[in-house]
Amino acid sequence: MDPSDTAPDSWELEEDAEAPAAVAGLPTAFAALNVNAKPFVPNVNAPVFVPSFLQSGTVEMSSSDGAPDPVASMEVAETAAPVENGDTEADMTTEEETWEQKEEPGGGGGGGGQEDVTPGGASEEGAARKEDEEMMEEEEEEIPMPKVAPAPPDAPKKEHVNVVFIGHVDAGKSTIGGQIMYLTGMVDKRTLEKYEREAKEKNRETWYLSWALDTNQEERDKGKTVEVGRAYFETEKKHFTILDAPGHKSFVPNMIGGASQADLAVLVISARKGEFETGFEKGGQTREHAMLAKTAGVKHLIVLINKMDDPTVNWSLERYEECKEKLVPFLKKVGFNPKKDIHFMPCSGLTGANLKDPVPECPWYTGLPFIAHLDSLPNFTRSSDGPVRLPIVDKYKDMGTVILGKLESGSISKAQQLVMMPNRHTVEVLSLLSDDVETDDAGPGENLKLRLKGIEEEEILPGFILCSPDNLCHSGRTFDAQIVIIEHKSIICPGYNAVLHIHTCIEEVQITALICLVDKKTGEKSKTRPRFVKQDQVCIARLRAAGVICLETFKDFPQMGRFTLRDEGKTIAIGKVLKLVPEKD
Repeated sequence: MDPSDTAPDSWELEEDAEAPAAVAGLPTAFAALNVNAKPFVPNVNAPVFVPSFLQSGTVEMSSSDGAPDPVASMEVAETAAPVENGDTEADMTTEEETWEQKEEPGGGGGGGGQEDVTPGGASEEGAARKEDEEMMEEEEEEIPMPKVAPAPPDAPKKEHVNVVFIGHVDAGKSTIGGQIMYLTGMVDKRTLEKYEREAKEKNRETWYLSWALDTNQEERDKGKTVEVGRAYFETEKKHFTILDAPGHKSFVPNMIGGASQADLAVLVISARKGEFETGFEKGGQTREHAMLAKTAGVKHLIVLINKMDDPTVNWSLERYEECKEKLVPFLKKVGFNPKKDIHFMPCSGLTGANLKDPVPECPWYTGLPFIAHLDSLPNFTRSSDGPVRLPIVDKYKDMGTVILGKLESGSISKAQQLVMMPNRHTVEVLSLLSDDVETDDAGPGENLKLRLKGIEEEEILPGFILCSPDNLCHSGRTFDAQIVIIEHKSIICPGYNAVLHIHTCIEEVQITALICLVDKKTGEKSKTRPRFVKQDQVCIARLRAAGVICLETFKDFPQMGRFTLRDEGKTIAIGKVLKLVPEKD
């Protein structure tokens, strides 16, 4: 492999080799930059690559002949940045987007800074250094064609829809997510082949698709999602964000955070004999997830009956109907309307059957395949003129303070002044990323990354809310709420402690008083105060949180007025905030 094509170990090594030439030919370099990059043809007779720490001389010598020096082109790229932004912005964004998609899952190659700009430049060398030359040839051929062309700036903005994948452990949520990304061209074939090889080495060859979403090592080793994975794909009409929720019962709190950002949920069910039953029995996650999705405010549920290609199932209609019969009464009980809100479809995540194209083995299913069905769903109504509300899901330091969250209402633009509740810091938005693409303004329903000025990362906690300064959200510790007790062995009395999950906020609460019972059928309230409530009863209670939390009444702002109560790893109750009680000083 020709050493001059690899990223040099330090930028100083080759600084002076072609720098003067590069500076002299700047105008020509501008013209040739990034637009019609020639496909790279590997030099078959190149000397064997010797790492620079063994023999630094060769690197310098060979850099002057052979292929053009990546460093020189990088220097040009750096100086060219302002002009490039001026005239070939589209090119740059396509190039960079494909980089991000390529590199995030694999983690190979130094992603970032100037490397992104070089056409077929150094950063893929880093990933491909270990591979042989044919692989490189393939890769180089793929690069000039970006997978997802960025929309021209004047195109109407696609509607953003957040889809959360929920269901029992090992039902195939991540695999379906990975398969969808592959089918819509967000993950290229080569990356998947790499995952497949790595998965085979670990004797886990059926897991390779899920690795597109389960990116960290622990998740891959165990084959279980822990964090909520994020990815996105586009159809003709809509822009989807996949939120891949963990199925394991220990990570339900993470899943609640994911579901609270979603507009529609996909409940993944495994049709394989025995797996469906385990997921659905009392201890399974299928029930709990469907219920949590409903309380998190998901209006539409698609039930994907996965693993239909399994030998025990073999696309049989009987098994599909059996799963459906068991699910419908339960989903009805949770509050979904089977006629309007639920849609069942068979599929196979591993083979990708019925996700994009209909399946010949399954003549009895006549509806649209999954991606086409998502595209045909009616639009969601969202008010962009409401007050700004952005519950924070996560935060980190990166040249300032960066926060992640879904904008529930209102719109945010660059350099806007906002207030962080409940501690009332005034912050300014430095930059906006909507699904990792930088924009100047964002509307409701989009998943955003904001870089803020005026607040330290340590001062923010998940569950805080960004509001517009003229319309702050309510915060407090005490509130009255209507709760439905879903599953609790003994009785619940005043003084009972549980963990409250409301939008993205997690806080300990105590039920300080039970105000009245509500009759489920008639909705009548009892005249006397109950001394306790038990399973399946509905009551109105006063709750007091350990710290100050941001919340709204359900009537004013449903997304921030619904909550779940959990204790000992189980979801005990779901409820909605009726009124906020002002603090007595």
